[in-house]
Amino acid sequence: MARCFGNRFSRRSMLQAGVAGGLGLTLPQLLMLRDARADQKHYDFLEPKALSLIHVFLPGGMAHQESFDPKPYSPLEYRGEMGVIKTNTGEVVCEAMPQLAQRADKFAVIRSMTHGEAAHERGTHNMFTGYKPSPALLYPSFGSVISHEYGPRNNLPPYVCIPNAPNEFAGSGYLSSSFGPFALGDDPRNPNFKVRDLDLAGDVDADRFLRRKAALSAINGRFGQIVAADNVSAMDTFYERAYSLLDSPQARAAFDISKEDDKLRDAYGRNEAGQRLLMARRLVEAGVRLVTLTYGGWDHHDNITAAVKGQMPPLDQALATLLDDLSSRGLLDSTLVMVSSEFGRTPKINATSGRDHWPKVFSVMLSGGGIKGGMIYGSSDATATEPEVDPVGPADLATTVYQLLGIVADKELMAPGDRPIEIVDGGKVIQELLV
Repeated sequence: MARCFGNRFSRRSMLQAGVAGGLGLTLPQLLMLRDARADQKHYDFLEPKALSLIHVFLPGGMAHQESFDPKPYSPLEYRGEMGVIKTNTGEVVCEAMPQLAQRADKFAVIRSMTHGEAAHERGTHNMFTGYKPSPALLYPSFGSVISHEYGPRNNLPPYVCIPNAPNEFAGSGYLSSSFGPFALGDDPRNPNFKVRDLDLAGDVDADRFLRRKAALSAINGRFGQIVAADNVSAMDTFYERAYSLLDSPQARAAFDISKEDDKLRDAYGRNEAGQRLLMARRLVEAGVRLVTLTYGGWDHHDNITAAVKGQMPPLDQALATLLDDLSSRGLLDSTLVMVSSEFGRTPKINATSGRDHWPKVFSVMLSGGGIKGGMIYGSSDATATEPEVDPVGPADLATTVYQLLGIVADKELMAPGDRPIEIVDGGKVIQELLV
């Protein structure tokens, strides 16, 4: 299992040590005090503004031009066929996003995201970890880092994927696999939706369940003494978390989307985007720390106008409803919502009326959880070819997200071989985005 590797003593730490010495604490006592404080998991004691994160990932590479960064004054071969709509803050977005346009005061858009990876897998790695891909090391995802730093809350898994882990980079990387995601295994839009393995088997009553649990605990305890391996401890952790779910009616109820009011389910949309986002809201409200979900396929090499007109309206409706729903429940201030993709699309429309991969500039949406609403950060140039002002790399985005969650991004975790690795290397907090 991974363990924390402390940062260098800061000036503040040295001053605290001096005060402690004046009070008569010995060095061993001081170190015990330091270790006890480190166990509080906040490391450098950042005060989190966001208690949960909903990460909406749009796989394939959503076109920034047909979403958050249209270019209405560029030539037709650059701007494409779709028009724009004015937001309630006076900006413009693609005409396919009318509901989000009326809620632009609730979210910020980064229009200057950039990296150098034009392959889907490598771009996805960047956006899930904040790191460039490395042949030597697989880095942990946002969800696994948050799971490592904070652990479960309210008997719920700290990190949940809807409906399944979206890619290989959404996992625990070099951390123990016990920090991997809990996957629903079914899509909430299905009429008979049921979370995989959340209920006891039909022939197992409560007493039999308790006997099985005690027997397994005894076996695992003995086996763990003989074999010290990550997959053994990880499996034990997974069983314990599964037992917590089975033992807690409140935790199980969080996954029961049928308890939602029919009118609200209709408002989100009885479709893939709507029901996944509604489930995400249920889970963060109940105590899940990070929910990752995917929607659609945005690799529009052909006929991008028809593709966006088909896929964007359900997402527009669901995201707008999510922002309203979180706000009405008093959860938006404590829930960070991030909408991202692995990269953008080429500035020019191609020969098949689509756009190809383009990592040089694209857009990310952020809302709630300490984010300043109604803001555009950075910009692309006139043809959406590259950043013009304030470029933002994956490390900067990750560092900002971790800051909002109360995690110090340059904290060092232990990779295999007792190798200290920073959660994020070299990113900066985008202060202008923060409330």
